[in-house]
Amino acid sequence: MLTYEDCVGLTDLEEDEIEAIAQHEHVPEMIAAELGCCLVHNPAGIPRIERIIREDIEDARLHGHPLEAAHWRQVLDHFSANHPLFEQAA
Repeated sequence: MLTYEDCVGLTDLEEDEIEAIAQHEHVPEMIAAELGCCLVHNPAGIPRIERIIREDIEDARLHGHPLEAAHWRQVLDHFSANHPLFEQAA
């Protein structure tokens, strides 16, 4: 049986990136891992993940959570550094 960590390893995403998708889409992290895997392996999905994380940053700011916004900013920076298509698709 696969564990959650095994599934994360198959996605080419980090746990925080999956968490951002889960929070944004209001789905469990396992569903977000599957969605994220599909998105990250599709050039058109890269900008969608970027937009999801940006919207999480904005949502945190709007709700007065600057530390959470800073966390999502770090997640976005890590995502852009690790997914070269990010720059091409943006």
